[in-house]
Amino acid sequence: MENSELYRELAAAAIRGKAAREGRELKAELREAPLGMLMESEIDSLLELGRDWGVKLYRFKRGHEELPRVKIVLGFLRGIMPQDLLDVGSGRGVFLFPFLDAFPDCPVTSFDILPHRVELLEDIRRGGIHRLTAENADICTRPVPEKSADVVTLLEVLEHIPDVRAAVKAAVSAARRYVIVTVPSKPDDNPEHIHLLTKPVLTELFNSAGCSKLHFSGVLDHLVLLADTEG
Repeated sequence: MENSELYRELAAAAIRGKAAREGRELKAELREAPLGMLMESEIDSLLELGRDWGVKLYRFKRGHEELPRVKIVLGFLRGIMPQDLLDVGSGRGVFLFPFLDAFPDCPVTSFDILPHRVELLEDIRRGGIHRLTAENADICTRPVPEKSADVVTLLEVLEHIPDVRAAVKAAVSAARRYVIVTVPSKPDDNPEHIHLLTKPVLTELFNSAGCSKLHFSGVLDHLVLLADTEG
């Protein structure tokens, strides 16, 4: 994979973070310089080191931003310019990495229940993306202060959560302006998808959580919900 095909700064940050976490040797100029001050050649050097260390750079491959469900969410966020964001279930970064690239000044908190996902995001933070905070957390059980995030994203997440009602309630409580949801729009053969969340089902869940200003749209095989929590 060519370096130009990657989210280069995110990949470089992950490599620097891994070096710090594992105590690996790294030249001072690569280790200490602010990430945004590194030259292209220095980023290339970090990427080559990452390859030598077995870092899975394909995780940082560009292209997810063109997925219809990601594109529509990024487009909406560009229109409202969030002050900060809580991304629930960041997973492999299909949305999070394009967001970090497109919104270089927006603080982001990520919740994920899988420790290895959180470790990667923590490496990225440690390596220079200091506006990213990653927590090994479940939104259903981790107390989140009311109105603590400008926007909460639940993208390809709710269909996985057993207590989906608790997740919606927590997200609505946490969001100052919007909760954004994407879910599959039809049944599939993924055994981890334990709910089919249709428009009526999502409407009832959000209304029960105290949010009635809902806008639905659809993209390829997915339902998109923009829930306005200000009202």
